[in-house]
Amino acid sequence: MPYQYKKDLNKNIFREYDIRGVYPTELDDDTAYTFGLGFGTHIQKLGKKKCVVGHDNRLSSPALYAALIEGIKSTGVDVISLGLCTTPMFYYACILLKIPSGVMVTASHNPKDDNGLKFSFDESGSCKGEDIRNFLQELLIGDFIFGEGKVNPYNIEPEYISLYENNLHFGKKKLRVVLDPGNGTTSDFCRKIYEKFPFELVFINDESDGTFPNHHPDPSIEENLSQLKAKVLETRADVGIAFDGDGDRLGIVSNAGKYIPADIFMIIIIRDIINKVKNKTFLYDVKCSKTLSDEIEKLGAVGVCYRTGHSYMRDKVVKEDMPFGGELSGHIYFRDRWPGFDSGMYAGARLLEIMSYTDKTIHQLLYGINKYYSTLEMKIPSTDIKKVEVVDKIKEYVISCGYEFLDIDGIRVNFSDGWALIRYSNTGPNITTRFEANSEERLQEIQNEFLELITSYNQ
Repeated sequence: MPYQYKKDLNKNIFREYDIRGVYPTELDDDTAYTFGLGFGTHIQKLGKKKCVVGHDNRLSSPALYAALIEGIKSTGVDVISLGLCTTPMFYYACILLKIPSGVMVTASHNPKDDNGLKFSFDESGSCKGEDIRNFLQELLIGDFIFGEGKVNPYNIEPEYISLYENNLHFGKKKLRVVLDPGNGTTSDFCRKIYEKFPFELVFINDESDGTFPNHHPDPSIEENLSQLKAKVLETRADVGIAFDGDGDRLGIVSNAGKYIPADIFMIIIIRDIINKVKNKTFLYDVKCSKTLSDEIEKLGAVGVCYRTGHSYMRDKVVKEDMPFGGELSGHIYFRDRWPGFDSGMYAGARLLEIMSYTDKTIHQLLYGINKYYSTLEMKIPSTDIKKVEVVDKIKEYVISCGYEFLDIDGIRVNFSDGWALIRYSNTGPNITTRFEANSEERLQEIQNEFLELITSYNQ
């Protein structure tokens, strides 16, 4: 059945970093086709004649992928078709082929019925914020260029595997590692990559299945790592590593079966590279613990707190030539000897590289860090309209109290003995919060103060 231009696009799926919605009620094939028409038109106006397109292993991805490609090539733009790949493989293809324009069909770590589009128009990088809002207006106007583009299949897998082989160098210790791809897209690739190196590997949930039957594909949520924890303890492994649905994030479990949050994992990396890089400035997002910023300061380096989101973080790391950065969500950005894009598999391999040269466990590698009491990131259901109103009201309250705050991404309220973060999610109708303090009692006080406000404002 031929695709049709969709005039009544669901505006709510156009979010801060990408496009995401439930398939097919919010995001359907005609939406992908219409997006393709707009994308091809837009990049031609920027002087681009080619783009790269890939998709993850969600059940709806092949259909959206086909519709997207049909839309793009109908504008006269040639499509480099990667087929099934992880999002990091898509990023690398754009870099290797020197084609910065591209679209990845994926909803990352979202539930199985969701899907989405991550995209970039040109060398400026992943689209975000105003870029996406302006592009939506172009789609609604519908003034498209038409032509006849070609589709050229391209297999990025061999070059991507070589990138790992040429980049990583392991010590004598043979590590026992449990890997959990969570039935996501890395299920098709992580074995091929990690078997290149001297590990004793144990795999769980490594059959590609876009319904994610064993657990939700978000490794930043500790409850999703229960199977990984159990397998690490059962096999007496040195470490367990999990990946999200499209492979750009990771979660870590220590040999003791303990979850290691990404902001704490980042300390191990920074301690390792601090004397190997010239620019000793490191990026972290507003969700990260003070434990991380304390450690950066103790090492004599500079920490920069920035807004959450791949599109913003990667752009900041590249533009300011930082060697390393990361987010609590598990997006990790290496630029010391890696091209700068976030890859869960690569971040995991860098941890294993460090561990292969020492007899220390992960916990021993973290010796001496400052201790704070933190909540997990909490998501409070709201609506896409109400969530913005709530954060605005919280800001008014904070100003009225004379509190110190950072508003680069929601409101991070800084006290001498802790902090509170209240922001609205850019990928769903939620208000996200996190709280931290130097004592359990103070943590409870801060948490109660702001959760009560959120509850009253969110009605």
